[in-house]
Amino acid sequence: MPGLLRGVARTAVISGTATAVSNRVSRRQAGRWAQQNEEQAAQQAAAQQPSSAAPPAAAPMDAKISQLHQLGQLRDQGVLTESEFEAQKRRILEF
Repeated sequence: MPGLLRGVARTAVISGTATAVSNRVSRRQAGRWAQQNEEQAAQQAAAQQPSSAAPPAAAPMDAKISQLHQLGQLRDQGVLTESEFEAQKRRILEF
């Protein structure tokens, strides 16, 4: 009889340990999945929001176009040579 009790006790300890480890692994995996879902939701939300960089970029482009127009007028009036016009145009377009 003592050998039988010892075997039952050993089985109970092993079973309890396996259950505890299994539960811990399940909780850890569920936490990882939840974190991945949150990250994906944040990325999707960021991708769906309109970019706020587009409107400010339009203002500098308008200024460049205006400067290029003025340069073209100066070239047409003979104030600037063709090479001076090209050099200034490159300078404006680089920024």
